[in-house]
Amino acid sequence: MRGVVAKSTGSWYEVWLDDGQISQCRLRGKFRLKKSGLTNPVAVGDWVEVDLPDTTEAVIVKIYERKNYLLRKATKMSSQFQIVASNIDQAVLIATYKSPRTSTGFIDRFLVTCRLYRIEPVILFNKMDLMGDEDMAEFSEILGTYMSAGYKVICTSLVSSDNNEQEVEAEHELSNLFHEKTSLLFGHSGVGKSTLLNLLIPSAEQSIGDISDVHSKGKHTTTFAQMFKDGNGNHIIDTPGVKEFGLEEMEAWKLGHCFNEFERYIPECKYNTCLHKNEPKCAVIQAYCEDEISEFRYLNYLNILEDLQNE
Repeated sequence: MRGVVAKSTGSWYEVWLDDGQISQCRLRGKFRLKKSGLTNPVAVGDWVEVDLPDTTEAVIVKIYERKNYLLRKATKMSSQFQIVASNIDQAVLIATYKSPRTSTGFIDRFLVTCRLYRIEPVILFNKMDLMGDEDMAEFSEILGTYMSAGYKVICTSLVSSDNNEQEVEAEHELSNLFHEKTSLLFGHSGVGKSTLLNLLIPSAEQSIGDISDVHSKGKHTTTFAQMFKDGNGNHIIDTPGVKEFGLEEMEAWKLGHCFNEFERYIPECKYNTCLHKNEPKCAVIQAYCEDEISEFRYLNYLNILEDLQNE
C-alpha cells in the first residue's frame, strides 16, 4: 500500500497510508546502502510502498522518485549528507536578528540550496519585538537587500502564550502562506519553529525551548523531522535546529546563478564560467563595486565559493 513518511527516527518510520491508516514500518535492508554519500535512505515527505503482512512488522519495500529534496551536511567536516525532507512545496527559514542571531551566511546557504533543488524559499524573520532602534538600522539594510533581490520575506513576532492578541494576528497573517502546501520549517534552535507550528496546528503540541544564557543560542527541543497536518490540506514538516548548513558538491561557476541579484549581470561577464572573484571584465564584480550588489551578499558568495573549491 502507498503512503507518505511522516516521521523518521532512524530505525522506525511512521507512514500515513492512502487508506487513512498510520503504520509503523521498518526499512528493507537493501535500501540502506543503495546510494552512497547519504546518511538516511528514507526521509520525511518520501512517498513509499509498504508491505503489510498479517503476522510480521510492516516494511517499506519501495521509495518513489522525489520531485525535490533539501540536504544538509551530516557534520561540518563530514563528506556525507542528510536528506532533511523531500517533496516540498516551500521551505520556510525561521531567522532571528537577536536571541539567537541568524547569520546572513546561513541564510544565503539556505537560499542557494533551495535554488539548486527547485524549492520555493521563504525567509521569516521572527522576534521583531526584541529589536531596538540601533538594531533596526542594520536589520533594515538586510531586509531591504533580500526583498529587492526578489526573495519572499515576512517579519513577525511569534509568542507562545494562549489567546495573545499578537498570536491571533500572526496566525491570521501566516495562514495563507501555508494553505494547501507541504512546507518545511528550517532554522537554528530557539528561533521559533515549534512556536509557529503550534500556532498553525495546535494538535502538534511541540515543546518550546529556552535560550541559553551563556551563548544566547537555542536549546534543542525537536530531535527528528516530523510532518504534521490539519484538516485544511496544510502539511508542515518540523525539523531539528541546525548549527551548520553545508552544500552538496556543485560546479563552482554555477553558484552565481543561485544569487538572484547576480543573474542580471552574469550574461555581461566576459567568460561563460566566470566565478566573479578576480576575473577581468566581470559584470558582477563591477556591479558590486558600484554598490548595485550589497557587500554582505557578495562576501557570503565568496565564502561559499571558497568552501566549494576546497571540498
